[in-house]
Amino acid sequence: MAIEIRRTLQFTQTTQVEGARKVPEPTKLFAAMAIIRNPWFGRGFVEDLKPEIREHCPMLGTLLTDTLLGMSGGIIEGVGKASVVGMGGEVEHAQALTHSLWFGNQLRDAIQAKTYLVFSNTRGAAGCMITIPLMDKEDGGRRSHYQTIQTTIPDAPADDEIILALGGSLGGHPLHRIGNRYEDLEEMGRSVDNPAGV
Repeated sequence: MAIEIRRTLQFTQTTQVEGARKVPEPTKLFAAMAIIRNPWFGRGFVEDLKPEIREHCPMLGTLLTDTLLGMSGGIIEGVGKASVVGMGGEVEHAQALTHSLWFGNQLRDAIQAKTYLVFSNTRGAAGCMITIPLMDKEDGGRRSHYQTIQTTIPDAPADDEIILALGGSLGGHPLHRIGNRYEDLEEMGRSVDNPAGV
């Protein structure tokens, strides 16, 4: 059975000023979102979620990837994903759709990402916060690209819905100046290959 998509949405943000200082190169954030009917809603505890994952994730991943690439002009530096399940569902339902390779790898392959897609998965009522964390698509230790997209949809998710989102960025956090993970490791005398120091 085809997944029911109630609405698709696009979010864009361009930061011109941060900390009362003009940003030399404005950072742009993008998100592509879909409100879908939860395919497991009203079915009690479903033991095996894989049939619906395999059926729906390829199409949903392609839809949101194509939308995000269209918004960004095909260039993305930071990347992430998120899902919010309505109060009538389980967080596992949201995770099932976003943590599938059939979903996330559509975007990873399209932008040749080397890192995994950082994520958030939550349950909430209509109008709750949607939080999409981002990190550099090639280097997970590059803190300049640790960013977060936050937005809301006033009438979603309904109890029987899930919001799926892919996020991306052009540019790092405005006026970034906290260094990267590798500088910390060097100062602590730890190897990049053995950050725990054991």
